Amino acid sequence: MTQQYDILLTTLNARYMHSAFGLRYLLANLEELESKTKVIEFTIQEQTLNIAEHLLQHQPKIIGFSVYIWNIREISDIVTVIKQISPDTVIVLGGPEVGHYPDVPDICELADFVISGPGEKSFRELCRQILDKARPETKYIDGIATELAELQLPYHLYNEEDIRNRLIYVEASRGCPFKCEFCLSALDKTATAFPLESFLAEMDALWQRGVRNFKFIDRTFNLKVSTSIRILEFFLERMTDDLYLHFEVVPDNLPDKLKEVLTRFPPQSLQFEIGIQTFDSDIQTLISRKQNNDKTRENIRWLREHTGAHLHTDLIFGLPSDTLDNFADSFNQLVSLNPHEIQLGILKRLRGAPLNRHNDNYALNYNPQAPYNILSTNTVDFMTMQRVNRFARFWDMIGNSGRFINTLPLILADDAFARFMLVSDRLFEISGSTWKIALKRLFELLFVVLTEDLAIDEYTVKNQLKLDYARAGVKGVPDYENLPSINKPAKAGIANKRQRYHA
Repeated sequence: MTQQYDILLTTLNARYMHSAFGLRYLLANLEELESKTKVIEFTIQEQTLNIAEHLLQHQPKIIGFSVYIWNIREISDIVTVIKQISPDTVIVLGGPEVGHYPDVPDICELADFVISGPGEKSFRELCRQILDKARPETKYIDGIATELAELQLPYHLYNEEDIRNRLIYVEASRGCPFKCEFCLSALDKTATAFPLESFLAEMDALWQRGVRNFKFIDRTFNLKVSTSIRILEFFLERMTDDLYLHFEVVPDNLPDKLKEVLTRFPPQSLQFEIGIQTFDSDIQTLISRKQNNDKTRENIRWLREHTGAHLHTDLIFGLPSDTLDNFADSFNQLVSLNPHEIQLGILKRLRGAPLNRHNDNYALNYNPQAPYNILSTNTVDFMTMQRVNRFARFWDMIGNSGRFINTLPLILADDAFARFMLVSDRLFEISGSTWKIALKRLFELLFVVLTEDLAIDEYTVKNQLKLDYARAGVKGVPDYENLPSINKPAKAGIANKRQRYHA
């Protein structure tokens, strides 16, 4: 018989390997209601009716959903079904996608209550009222922040399956002191740290249980360098061959005393997520982003040359006043710094983000459907935006995948953006898709584009592709000899490369 719970906490993760950190915080702080509550996680790939059945079989009085930009569509369908089948079940929504009234999605109309901001205290109080049959009249509830020292930490709620199969998220601090307008963290007043010794005690408990992959979600891990060093030294004392730490770092804040600690980590034990977004100083000023570009470049170069850390960097296309030339320049600068990954993001409209103040002046036209990606601006038309979307997808397949480390330098050469845009355009023209291209087929298509469009001699291309194909371990052999010509002018090269990527 299925166990009954008064309260269910649930969400749809993008993939099974992700874990709902926020729900565990809510559960850990429910006090006397914790024993009446269960966390149940799904993925966005699962079927609506199956999820509704799984939830309702516990006969909950309250279901709390954590709603994000990536799961709003699916959760909307689930809530619709639940309200048809069990209208008396109280639906409570929280999360960044619903927390900025009156700028809220339609799902809020179906919900009984919506909590904005931090929910550890507010959700507990709301559940007490509902179960005591004293429901508040206010539908939209402002979350009440709790002193971090007063929060019950949730790390004991990671179970053995989580430790074996999921990312383990941790946080040493909350908030962000910076005001970058594209980010919801711009709404924070400052960054606040958890009490360090109790936090490290929890990290030690996780380590003792076998956790070896810690993903820190702090927005600015290296903001207070002394704390960063203490945490890093804690893990250095427990270093194992399989220990792996992920941090998001401020790119222009890398003092010598922090550098010294970083050099002591073995290769492949650190990953740094470094948000560049743009190197254009005018755009940075427009969106209230404070970033010392010279120091940023210097630090990325130093990290690449003096540490074994994996560098994951980010750029955003479609910011107010952005152009293809601006973006190309930022991309080329970042390529020259040689990070391991360059994540190319397309600007998305986040509800509540200060960037929305620019919507009219810069004609920021967003997709009305999640994930609300930018469709056009007054400086970037829709067709160009589509080309950059494809560029980003092919870059993931070729530049970020690690499968083409020998071939990629042939593509990028002396003008990375122009040459890769040409490759992207031609791959899409030939294949008609950016998805479901078999790896063997991708090697064959690259051979055609590199020899016919970039005018690289066949011998060189075959040799580099052969090295990458052997590393990929794919069955079968690419057939480079019998590929049909793509009917391009022979050896056209990229003499007019600037015109090509503006075509």
